[in-house]
Amino acid sequence: MNIVLLSGGSGKRLWPLSNDVRSKQFIKIFKTEDGTYESMVQRVYRQIKKIDTEAVVTIATSKMQVSSIHNQLGEGVGISVEPCRRDTFPAIALASAYLADVQHVDPEEAVVVCPVDPYVEAPYFEALKGLSEQAAKGEANLVLMGIEPTYPSEKYGYIIPKSDEKTAFVETFKEKPTKEVAEEYIARGALWNGGVFAYKLKYLLEKAHELIDFKDYRDLFEKYETLTRISFDYAVVEKEEKIQVQRFAGEWKDLGTWNTLTEAMDESVVGKGVLNDTCSNVHVLNELNVPVLAMGLHDVVISASPEGILVSDKEQSSYIKPFVDSFEQQIMFAEKSWGSYQVMDVEERAMTIKVTLNPGHSMNYHSHRGRDEVWVVISGEGKTIVDDVRQRVRTGSVIQMRAGARHTVIAETELKLIEVQIGEDISVNDKQKWEMDRYLLGV
Repeated sequence: MNIVLLSGGSGKRLWPLSNDVRSKQFIKIFKTEDGTYESMVQRVYRQIKKIDTEAVVTIATSKMQVSSIHNQLGEGVGISVEPCRRDTFPAIALASAYLADVQHVDPEEAVVVCPVDPYVEAPYFEALKGLSEQAAKGEANLVLMGIEPTYPSEKYGYIIPKSDEKTAFVETFKEKPTKEVAEEYIARGALWNGGVFAYKLKYLLEKAHELIDFKDYRDLFEKYETLTRISFDYAVVEKEEKIQVQRFAGEWKDLGTWNTLTEAMDESVVGKGVLNDTCSNVHVLNELNVPVLAMGLHDVVISASPEGILVSDKEQSSYIKPFVDSFEQQIMFAEKSWGSYQVMDVEERAMTIKVTLNPGHSMNYHSHRGRDEVWVVISGEGKTIVDDVRQRVRTGSVIQMRAGARHTVIAETELKLIEVQIGEDISVNDKQKWEMDRYLLGV
């Protein structure tokens, strides 16, 4: 299978665990068999590979999420990077051009597109294979997944098929309705539109060339910022006459809010937390190194991270976004391709950060004009390079960098250090990258 996973959005409805850098799909809350935790994107990627070990997986995402994807999935996954946000049609057009020109996928092959963050089990991925196989037949230009409704939802659009067969041509599409109208749609055999569909690669490339003037993937990437914002539904789906839908009756949940997310959790507490016996339907997700105690609460979610603390009735948690939009936020935690960092303290002229580097990884060789830095290694081993001078470091090592000094750190084991930044104007934009002689990387 060729699968494109759409990974967008800031996930503000899951604040404080999500932000503009770490979207909801990167939050590690699902417990695995070995007792560790995985994120939505890790879970979906693992499930795809379990069903089809040869699946070609490409993630269509913004440049802000690339580091998190590499951190969680490694370097092997394909990434189609959107230079800026332009809605789903430009994103899918860019990903399709990436498949054709970078991954060299045959234009006759089928491609399946789906969101990166549904809560699903193995039957869903078997259904994706069915979509791919149906699209490859060429009976229709688009094959959609239609999810059997479990209740008259007002959150989803609806697909009304022409028959009740498993694979049927589509009669019409309906926008998100009221509950009463949704009941009428379901009585007519309507299915939820979960934004999952398949097509032959050449079909989408032809549509992209009809609507956008570009030569190839590189040309489309370079002019991406000039493209009109438009959804795939408006640009393609609603205008396509040869379109089918396949029914899917398995488990499918859209985990877009704290209310729906906690329904999918296997345990009530992730991180340090205690619930007394009088609590019911309470979930605690705590990323801080301090305990959270909940007593006598019902239908509540408590979430704590360096970004802030949320205590909310589960139903009310769906209305969080406007409040989060009003905050002046500084990113306090982020995953990078080399590891992660957490801001521990911010003063007027100083910032203290805890940095974790994964074994075998390193930061870019870089410098800052407006600040000095000090590193204190608190665990692990590796080496630093400061102005082309290499030094081995281990627990207890202290390294000082004056403003302008070029520097990096390379982890041999997992390496944790405290970084203190000192300066008049500490800014994320004060960073210049440098090329480094390869011999400096040697031991």
